Amino acid sequence: MFETATARPQGLAVRCTRALLSPWSRLSLLVVLLAAAGTCVLLFEPQRLLSDGWPAQLGGATAVALFAVAYGACTAAFVPRPLLNLAAGALFGSQAGLAAAIAGTVFGAGIAFGLGRMLGQDALRPLLRGRWLKAADGQFSRHGFRSMLAVRLFPGVPFAAANYCAAVSRMGWLPFLLATGLGSIPNTAAYVIAGARASTPTSPVFLIAMGFIAVTGLAGAVVAWFKRHHLRGAR
Repeated sequence: MFETATARPQGLAVRCTRALLSPWSRLSLLVVLLAAAGTCVLLFEPQRLLSDGWPAQLGGATAVALFAVAYGACTAAFVPRPLLNLAAGALFGSQAGLAAAIAGTVFGAGIAFGLGRMLGQDALRPLLRGRWLKAADGQFSRHGFRSMLAVRLFPGVPFAAANYCAAVSRMGWLPFLLATGLGSIPNTAAYVIAGARASTPTSPVFLIAMGFIAVTGLAGAVVAWFKRHHLRGAR
């Protein structure tokens, strides 16, 4: 009888542990974390701390490193990257600002990729049954670096959405992070330079940076429009 009474709590503990670690429980935790992060961004607006409230006593490599860490945390919490890129340029100039922004971009993408891979992949992969979802998953899984590089170079794809979509696929960590770092350079550099030269809006460098942002944004909108109508026609 003593063994039976002991086995019941153990069996209950095992069942509770399995329930808590099940794919849907982990996915629920991911949803809660993302909702909490988005709520914190709306309430506290941490992007203002990066641009307006940066401690004056911090400088040099330490400031750049801390900014990169804060940048990554903010992107994982859905703070728009263009705002952070402009802040990086305004605070550190073109070169150091670009280094901080790219490091923060890779760090933030890694956070999102890790959360999506650990908490969401097992629950979401069985749902990839549609034609386009299977095609996208196959592209990411087989050609991870090339596919993610194209996504990062294309300005119309939301940063957070790409991170979590890649996490659900079978893409490896290294291709994901390398493609994110390399593919984010052009657009990030344009925003950082614009932020660094914002005090001289008539300078050629500022005008070129803004022109690049406008052209790539327009190109992204045009491609997205054609893709949308192509998918409608395919249905």
